[in-house]
Amino acid sequence: MPPKVKFTKDEIIGAAVGVVRKKGFTGLTAREVAGVLQTSTRPIFTYYDTMDQLKRDVFEAAKEIHKNRIKQGLKHKVPFLGVGLQYIAFAREDPELCRLLFLTKPDGAVGSAGDALEMAQELVRESLMRIYNIDGYTADCYFRDLWLVVFSFTTLIVTGDCPYSDEEMSAILSEVSLSVCKAYKEIPGLARGDYDKDAIFRELVKK
Repeated sequence: MPPKVKFTKDEIIGAAVGVVRKKGFTGLTAREVAGVLQTSTRPIFTYYDTMDQLKRDVFEAAKEIHKNRIKQGLKHKVPFLGVGLQYIAFAREDPELCRLLFLTKPDGAVGSAGDALEMAQELVRESLMRIYNIDGYTADCYFRDLWLVVFSFTTLIVTGDCPYSDEEMSAILSEVSLSVCKAYKEIPGLARGDYDKDAIFRELVKK
């Protein structure tokens, strides 16, 4: 009779996520996961043939943790700001998972920073359309522009080189959000690139 499995696959993945949070993705080894579970490495290889398979599952688990953060941000009275603040909080509180998702990933894992953007766009599109009175395409462009700012902040935080406080980042997000929203509202065709850039700049510099 084969030995009884002591740990579920989800428990092993959870332990592996804990290792990444403490030691980074490069520190994820079967020995480290076994240490968290206080067992031998044998249960790990009951479910996985190789560590690369476990690493891909850890990547997927990190994506789900991040997705839940975005959903939490949508509950904010200003949904976009809430999502942006959740990105920043994720980078501060889970820097190694943030690094894994956006700055590196295991071979064969499915996902990228671009995929994260598309996922977030789908989650926030409806609220942006409703709150800012814009169509879906413009909402996606608006969120893309602001997401690039947020992604810059999270990268600075994860690499330990962010000179801004949370309050300053929140203020910058508000400034950029206002500017982008005003531009899309007042420059017809801007979102789709159908506008006279030179003429608009000439008028702006006169003011």
